[in-house]
Amino acid sequence: MQIDRRKALAFLGLGGAASAGSAVSAAPLNIYQGEVAFEHGVASGDPEPTCAIFWTRVTPKAATEGDVLVELEVAADPAFRTVIGSSKVLRARASRDWTVKHDLDGKGLKPGTEYWYRFVANGVTSPVGRTKTLPVGSTRDVVLAVASCTLYPNGYFNAYDAIARLPRVDAVLHLGDYIYEYGAGPKDYGMGSPTATTRVPDPPHEIVTLADYRRRHAQYKSDPAAQAAHARAPWIVVWDDHETANDGWIGGAENHDPDKGEGDWATRKANALKAYYEWMPIREAAPGALPEATWRDFQFGDVATLLMTETRLTARSEQLTYDRDLPMVDGKPDLAAFTAKLKDPARRLMGEGQEAWLSRQISASVKAGKAWQVLGNQVVMGRVSAPDLKTVMEPAKYAALIEGLPDYAKRRVERSIAMSAHDIPSNLDAWDGYPADRERLYDIFKAAKAKPIVLAGDSHMFWANELWDGVGKTRVAAEFGATSVTSPGYGDLMPGAPLGEAFVARNKEVKYAHPSAKGFILLTLEHGKATSELIAVSTILETTYTTSVLKRFVVTPGKGGGVEALAEG
Repeated sequence: MQIDRRKALAFLGLGGAASAGSAVSAAPLNIYQGEVAFEHGVASGDPEPTCAIFWTRVTPKAATEGDVLVELEVAADPAFRTVIGSSKVLRARASRDWTVKHDLDGKGLKPGTEYWYRFVANGVTSPVGRTKTLPVGSTRDVVLAVASCTLYPNGYFNAYDAIARLPRVDAVLHLGDYIYEYGAGPKDYGMGSPTATTRVPDPPHEIVTLADYRRRHAQYKSDPAAQAAHARAPWIVVWDDHETANDGWIGGAENHDPDKGEGDWATRKANALKAYYEWMPIREAAPGALPEATWRDFQFGDVATLLMTETRLTARSEQLTYDRDLPMVDGKPDLAAFTAKLKDPARRLMGEGQEAWLSRQISASVKAGKAWQVLGNQVVMGRVSAPDLKTVMEPAKYAALIEGLPDYAKRRVERSIAMSAHDIPSNLDAWDGYPADRERLYDIFKAAKAKPIVLAGDSHMFWANELWDGVGKTRVAAEFGATSVTSPGYGDLMPGAPLGEAFVARNKEVKYAHPSAKGFILLTLEHGKATSELIAVSTILETTYTTSVLKRFVVTPGKGGGVEALAEG
């Protein structure tokens, strides 16, 4: 299909589906009609029963300020014999880094149906993508792939490739750290990997400006495995910290320093979010809404309500740290004073507005008879204290392990053992660092008699956790933590060490942990049970790999809300 100037003019000023800065308007035309390419694949996201977001990026092969006219086709078959939806002519513009994002709504799409789509620009056709609308009413089951944490230089995105090859996946959830902000220096994160020489971050410095963030997103979208996974199914995404900077909170980030020339935090955050909305298949923020307020719901028939939360940029109080916030009295840590500060009700991970929204959504889901309430959440919610390897290793094996570790790893193990003796959190950036907010969320679960499944990213570990309320009387939810696609985990410091067993031995809520595997979760939701498969890839150091199911857990709903104990399936 060729788009010419005459056809474009015919569409001027017409209404229709919403698009992100790309619909042709009645403004004077400045059109680029030269050679183009689709170098970053296609994607769909934020599906609804009769609509979805469709995304691509058009690359002009010559310097231009002119717009590129683009058309979207959606078909009921991969050969496009039956085209059931098409856009008005769209524009790829320099002001949005040549990305096109279109919300095709009310154009013949039916609930619970699979579709194929493609874009055309200047006679060039994009790769074909596949999407699926959300079901309505009675639904047998839902299959979700869950991923997080993709560090480009540290390895190949084999987990993405495995997701692309799944025989069935209704949607892909990405829970954050889709990109990383670090540069390509010898000490930068991931640059010690054998793959880093051929996967050098672009640009090669830490990203701060809008141009920086755009280039980094473009590099990630150039990866063949990422393109394949995006083309396989609609994605439902949320950022965590590295889409802006490490350990971000409402007022700054651990990895943001104005004194080092990184400028104002608000400016850097705005740059990061603009690039994110340009490059990701996520619905644009509503007019007048903060772009940070990305919480939203997805209704999978009568099987599940998926609630995507935002716990990083809208309300999060600054993280406590043991070095800064743990007072010392007579040379000993004052744990009581630290715990009081940690439990301060004023410390927030979510704001009041998001909390009220969650309460309404969960209550409505339960009243509507949905089987499950699923939270797409960035960080681990379970109570996790540091592991003590000495409790799960024979003395001789422990001594041999420590002897073989570099000094920084030895210090980390020794600190972990010291912390394990006390009931203090291992990770203050997770929900453990905000226990009052967590308890408020648990109260919402209990009041609604919800049957929650919490999904988490961030930790670079697989987790299967049972979540209990603060008094330990009610099992309020099950939690599954997705490990990273490539980012290094705690277990990578000491291959073969029984860290997972040590986490389980130390923590009541932790039923399984794997600190070094790379992969994703495949979650199948049905009436009466949910099955979580923790799927690992055999390597990230080459593109030839195998997959295996490390563990399979089955969750069943509790009587009167909550969940029963996790069972291995």
